[in-house]
Amino acid sequence: MEQQIEIIKKWLGTGSVNVFGLPFSGKDTVGIRLAELLGAKFLSSGLILRAAEKEDTTLATELGAGNLAPTELFRSIILPYFGRTELAGSPLVLSSVGRWSGEEGPVMNAAAEANHEIKAVVLLNISEEEAQKRWDVSKTLGDRGDRSDDREKTILDNRIKEFREKTMPVIETYRQMGILLPVQATGSREEVFANVIAALTKLAQA
Repeated sequence: MEQQIEIIKKWLGTGSVNVFGLPFSGKDTVGIRLAELLGAKFLSSGLILRAAEKEDTTLATELGAGNLAPTELFRSIILPYFGRTELAGSPLVLSSVGRWSGEEGPVMNAAAEANHEIKAVVLLNISEEEAQKRWDVSKTLGDRGDRSDDREKTILDNRIKEFREKTMPVIETYRQMGILLPVQATGSREEVFANVIAALTKLAQA
């Protein structure tokens, strides 16, 4: 895998990899490890928005119901991050940045303007049924903290609906651009991560 990582690093430069998937598909797990191995900065819109909701009741209400953040709020909170000085000169691994159809253009522009061009989009594929099973296991383990968007089954159902209706068109845009990398995410963490590395290596060598 070391040789693959070096190939990806050279190809990526200061660019970005954006990781998408249904709730509980492993976006942050994959993204954090990928960032560590690539010497990249990890940028999760979910983490940033969940921090921001403490100061914004509108945002807190939307996220707590399992809805995506309103686009204007998303743009005002997330897009400025690309230009932060602490990110300059580093590649980025993004976790679902720009989930609502129509946000992909501003995200790509903001990334490119900050010299973090989005070069690949990884889609971690699990079924909606698998997402539900993983939610059940997570509730038993209590391993997600006190996240408002994980508390009730109905909220998870809405998050899945939001993904299907609002995020899938975003993913289709990336597919048409030729930078989408679908990866089956139902195996072990090691298997899934190896598949992500293999897909990125193949794109880097294309």
